[in-house]
Amino acid sequence: MDRMWQWMWDRYAARYSWACWALTCFLALPAYLAWSLAIIAFERSDRHIAATAVTAMVLSGFLYVVVLPGGRAVRIIERWAAGDDVDRESALRATYSYGRTLIARSLTVTVVSVLVLFVGVGMIAGASGSRLIQYAVLGVIVGTVGQLITLHSYVEGALRPARAAIVSDTEIGDSLPRSRPTFAAWTIVAMLAVGFAFAVVGAILGAVFDVARHGPMLAVLIGGALVLVVGPSLWAAYSPLLQPIRELAEATERVASGDFSQRLPVVQDDDLGALAASFNRMQAGLAERRRLHAAFGTYVDPDLAARLLEQGDDVFSGERREVTVMFVDIRDFTGFAEVNTAEDTVTRLNALFDIVVPAVVQAGGHVNKFLGDGALAVFGAPNDLAEHADAAVAAAVQIHRLVTERFGAMMRIGIGINTGVVIAGTIGGGGKLEFTLIGDAVNVAARVEQLTKTTGDAILLTQHAVDALSRRLPELAGRGAHGLKGKSAPVQVFGLDPVANR
Repeated sequence: MDRMWQWMWDRYAARYSWACWALTCFLALPAYLAWSLAIIAFERSDRHIAATAVTAMVLSGFLYVVVLPGGRAVRIIERWAAGDDVDRESALRATYSYGRTLIARSLTVTVVSVLVLFVGVGMIAGASGSRLIQYAVLGVIVGTVGQLITLHSYVEGALRPARAAIVSDTEIGDSLPRSRPTFAAWTIVAMLAVGFAFAVVGAILGAVFDVARHGPMLAVLIGGALVLVVGPSLWAAYSPLLQPIRELAEATERVASGDFSQRLPVVQDDDLGALAASFNRMQAGLAERRRLHAAFGTYVDPDLAARLLEQGDDVFSGERREVTVMFVDIRDFTGFAEVNTAEDTVTRLNALFDIVVPAVVQAGGHVNKFLGDGALAVFGAPNDLAEHADAAVAAAVQIHRLVTERFGAMMRIGIGINTGVVIAGTIGGGGKLEFTLIGDAVNVAARVEQLTKTTGDAILLTQHAVDALSRRLPELAGRGAHGLKGKSAPVQVFGLDPVANR
């Protein structure tokens, strides 16, 4: 049924209220005709044609008064659909105010109209005065019950296409106030009303066909006939209410697959509308988290970014870890920066880091800092890495090879590698934190990188780094013990031939 409403909106949007009135007459006629013919049968009359004609006229008349096609309340919606200069939010608010006035008007007009219909059909059938009073009471009950069954679903189903078109690609529906009663309350009342209506009609038909004399099978047949006659009207009334639930299910599947691009249309002012608005806020939050993760991963190592986002406020406390630290530095970069523009200098640095960062990450390491014309990388923190020294050596060899292939003699680098125990964690204050490494192993790696200028090696390892390797590298050559700034004892270092180690 929701497709029917949507088709009507797409085709007759500027005259939508008239299309709704015509379709409502068509859908409601079987249900009210069943009541009229039941009265005719109960009175054992044969004036079926007259009863049908009266039912059609009364039904179309009171539905016109209820819907008021082309009236002032609905005109703003149709003007927006026609392309007039109408504010979207005003048009959306008009759909809700029109729906509420339609409900209020329908509850009064329909009850009176059905009362008149039942009395009129009773008079056509030749009912007695006392029986006409009973039909009047029955009309009040049936009119009330009928509206409780169909009214909410009709309003939401009929106005849904208009609201969906108005709120398309906007957020104006998310913040509108929600009304009462809720969808759940309407549904409970409607189901009780459906049960009552079927019981009354079944009792009338049971009396007409004398169920007591013909046995229970006749009651089963009467019930089946009621379902066949009234069922399509109930389906037409309630199928639109399933649409927001279907849309929510489809939206959750999209979000689960990583698609945050489509918002749910907020087209109801009840608890389902509130649920749709809440889902949109949740989806926006997830999309923002994804954007944050992508942006964060641009400035911070992706593994570190993922761990920070997972832990939230529980930032890293200091952890004592054995790691391998690697410093990479450009030789004679001060002279290059002196004779080139700042733009050329930054371009040269970024070209180097385009090599360093992927090589470190692929080896399982983490680029901790960019230090002017160099970088500090760590292997073994924040994530565990079993053979961190081997990973550092592999990354160093890869970096040297790629730099040589890309720049040749135009860029020379030095790499210092050391293994030791550090404190890995966050430091800072005043809302500004940084993941860093604290320990003598970091200082030694920095000094060893500076020592490459003295030894002439592209890559230097300390004795601790060599001891941490899983296998002995024949390409290593001892460079003796050297005194390093800040160290009381000399440090044994080894040069690694990056060409032989490839």
